[in-house]
Amino acid sequence: MSLQNDLTQKVIEAVKQLYQVDLPTVEFQPTRKDFEGDITVVVFPMLRFVKGNPVQIGAQIGEYLQEHVDEVAKCNVVQGFLNIVIAESYYLNFFNSIKDEVDFGYVKTPSKGATMVEYSSPNTNKPLHLGHIRNNLLGYSVAEILKASGKKVYKAQIINDRGIHICKSMLAWQKFGDGETPESSGIKGDHLVGKYYVAFDKAYKEQIAELVASGTPKDKAEKEAPILLEAQEMLRKWEAGDAEVVSLWKTMNGWVYEGFDTTYKNLGVDFDKLYYESDTYLLGRDVVKDGLEKGVFFKKEDGSVWIDLTEDGLDEKIVLRSDGTAVYMTQDIGTAIQRVTDFPDINGMVYTVGNEQDYHFKVLFLILKKLGYSWAEKLYHLSYGMVDLPSGKMKSREGTVVDADDLIQNMEETAETISKELGKLDGYSEEEKQKLYRTIGLGALKYYILKVDPKKRILFNPEESVDFQGNTGPFIQYTYARIQSILRKADFDVSTALDVTMELHEKEKELLKQIQLFPETIQLAAENYSPALIANYTYDLVKEFNSFYQQVSILGETDEQKKNFRVQLSKKVGEVIQSAFKLLGIEVPERM
Repeated sequence: MSLQNDLTQKVIEAVKQLYQVDLPTVEFQPTRKDFEGDITVVVFPMLRFVKGNPVQIGAQIGEYLQEHVDEVAKCNVVQGFLNIVIAESYYLNFFNSIKDEVDFGYVKTPSKGATMVEYSSPNTNKPLHLGHIRNNLLGYSVAEILKASGKKVYKAQIINDRGIHICKSMLAWQKFGDGETPESSGIKGDHLVGKYYVAFDKAYKEQIAELVASGTPKDKAEKEAPILLEAQEMLRKWEAGDAEVVSLWKTMNGWVYEGFDTTYKNLGVDFDKLYYESDTYLLGRDVVKDGLEKGVFFKKEDGSVWIDLTEDGLDEKIVLRSDGTAVYMTQDIGTAIQRVTDFPDINGMVYTVGNEQDYHFKVLFLILKKLGYSWAEKLYHLSYGMVDLPSGKMKSREGTVVDADDLIQNMEETAETISKELGKLDGYSEEEKQKLYRTIGLGALKYYILKVDPKKRILFNPEESVDFQGNTGPFIQYTYARIQSILRKADFDVSTALDVTMELHEKEKELLKQIQLFPETIQLAAENYSPALIANYTYDLVKEFNSFYQQVSILGETDEQKKNFRVQLSKKVGEVIQSAFKLLGIEVPERM
């Protein structure tokens, strides 16, 4: 039982003993810095149940706690706030119990059932871009946080590998490619296919202009441009299983997958299961037919099938066209059910998709609930805002969006420039320098994106993210490296048990209080699907450590017991930083 839970029970017990009242809840808050205390009981909410002067009530509860709770050293009351000072022995006992614990804060035994986290979900007609980076970082981090909180997790993505978009790239390659391959061109596979998607668009616009110039109305020209009609015919052939089209489709998608794999590896994300739209686009139709018989769906005069969600505050939604073909919603219904068939222990799913799809997921989740699936109660849309760049920053290869590979490379170059300016790399080999630039650059990118609440839009500034001061990845990485330097210099055994009667410096106590918050921060981040809570907790821990480092002598301490403790405390802070950053997918360097 945590100290706060213990105090809650004792406060309820005190009120029962003193006033013969059953108190339903107790409100706590951290004690304000200008008052003595570690944790504060807010007395005012009790006045609904206990009549009297809040100062007097607080004082009487405080006396009771001092008599009945060993951890309570003393209390003071300021107006309606009971400030409790926790005994130093409590913090030292806590530290003794966790100082050698591997992965402190992580729940070691997973609970029953599993959660599938879906992220990335790219199209196969172009490379991953800046928006995909936020998607991947969020999805991967949430999956890691859920695992650390005690859940079994499957990481999945669905690849949109069919449809008119890939046919456009395929057709342009046939027309303009002259047999070009990633090997012959030296171009990464996803970028090569993206190049032909751009080539298609250019040719399409030229044909529209020609048609308009010859007197065709623009809206008609957009529908009748020959190259678009050819792409549509290619899609029909693909759906009919035409051997030549399917063969080209497999070849070009293969190039893209190799490119994606390289980007994922560089970004440090992975997946347990890949789903392909070419396998899932026919799923869901049978489910709709069953739902039609059960009255969940209804058929309109033209034969199309719909669901009426107006009583739920939404609208009518089509699930099958009049010709019997599926829409995206149908496919998503079928895919969700297929996933539970593939992994029967799934009892919840997280969809990492941009906020422009908020309405789609409200409808999807509601349909699955109405179809009677118990796991539909635990579906979550991890909705996130767009990522913008200051104008004039990185230009992408395609001239319209910033692709992931360019951004990763840019981050490494920015880290290199700033590291050289700061002159922190004396004695490093060239290989060590390159590895460090990568660690700092990627850490800066990931932290800058993940420290922001997922729902908020981000203005991403590469130079600002690689600042070695403030709430940035490199600042936290530098603190970790500083701690490793202390440990290398400590020439004594730091594993000995501590004397719990030792007097603590205020900065030591504050650091222990911050470490103690790590397990509940993981649980809170899991409940809210928010890596930002982990990121900002880590920044607070690092700020507290740096304040401790500046005000308390560590290796220069003459008292051997205190020196040993301070080195052990520093070591644990380093371990917590590393554990927290692992949940964000960020590496920490031993030296900087």
